[in-house]
Amino acid sequence: MKKIWFTIAGTRYQHGKEFLEPGMEVRLVKEPDNEFDSEAILVKIDGLGTIGHVANSVRTRIGESSSAGRIYDKFDTTARGIIRFNVDGGVVCELVLGENETDEDCGELEEPRKTGILLPDEPPMKDCGPEEVVFF
Repeated sequence: MKKIWFTIAGTRYQHGKEFLEPGMEVRLVKEPDNEFDSEAILVKIDGLGTIGHVANSVRTRIGESSSAGRIYDKFDTTARGIIRFNVDGGVVCELVLGENETDEDCGELEEPRKTGILLPDEPPMKDCGPEEVVFF
């Protein structure tokens, strides 16, 4: 399967991008009620909340990454992504699609995934499908 890349835009309006590292997992959440963009997709990190949006403009996308409009119909309401690059121009992630991902409970609790945020007693993230990810 061909890898699907996306860029996180708007991090400067949230928490910045300095703490984002390759291998960290993000969650994509469709935002159909967004008054500015009907294909808006929020980018969140468990325990922190929104860190930006999936870029939906040629001015905010990096390289060959897909716009929010190109990936909007590839999942129901939520999906996962893995940060691959944090460069001067922004953050590029790989889209990870599982079967029938939704924002409902999607599986049993598994080992904690790397979120990049060290919280005492951080609950493990839920496993939403097969994962073929290589951490750098």
